[in-house]
Amino acid sequence: MIASRLLLAAAALGLLAGAAPAADNPMRPSPAWDEMRLAVIGTETEPPVDPAILNLEAPMRADNPALVPVRVTQPPGAPPIARLALVIDQNPAPVAAEFTFGPAAAPLDLELRVRVNAYSDVRAIATLNDGRQVMAGRFVKASGGCAAPAGRSGEDARKDIGAMRWKSEPVGTRAMGQLMIRHPNFSGLQRDQVTLLDIPAEFVRTIAVKQGDALLMTMEGGISISENPVFRLAYAPNGQPVTVHAEDTEGRVFDRQFPQGAN
Repeated sequence: MIASRLLLAAAALGLLAGAAPAADNPMRPSPAWDEMRLAVIGTETEPPVDPAILNLEAPMRADNPALVPVRVTQPPGAPPIARLALVIDQNPAPVAAEFTFGPAAAPLDLELRVRVNAYSDVRAIATLNDGRQVMAGRFVKASGGCAAPAGRSGEDARKDIGAMRWKSEPVGTRAMGQLMIRHPNFSGLQRDQVTLLDIPAEFVRTIAVKQGDALLMTMEGGISISENPVFRLAYAPNGQPVTVHAEDTEGRVFDRQFPQGAN
């Protein structure tokens, strides 16, 4: 029952259908980014936008500001990424997530859903293995994503919390893995629709995904990651079981192991 609900949730997000639609919506000048650049990436130098190394797809106008699809990819032969920061300039907490990747995840193909609170550039800044930085992004028209009502509230929202599902399917010489985690990921800006009281922030803080002892991905996330997080990641399978370790802001720890290719 839990697995079926997670699968239905992922389908509703559109992840099972593949990539987020690309649109002709390049990033726009952003005073907010100019002010935070040094704090986020450690330099005032603007990383170059180079589609030969990094691309980001996101819709020009979001159908649901609390479930905005973002896909970050690299073309074949692009240099591997060591770290990636996903930034939504106009969100209350602009750094949506920071990722690291193992060698099996190169070239990168990562998809997730985020909250977008106001018309904003959504940008990914990659640090390559040689220390260079490169950026990609889109301008997304969305409003109110961080305060959008939760799908469930109160104790009902915590029912099955931490339940996970992993699905992996062959894609050419690689595999596309999909991780689904049941968690309300409250942003701290939402209200309980029954009591009308503010809901304190409560979200998945860290995730680590490995196959055997080899790292696939780590994530340090914040309030901008959508409810019931779903991540899709392309990787080179090694036949070993996939393990997931996650922790949330309340100190809960979630651990699961899945056979390679489980669904």
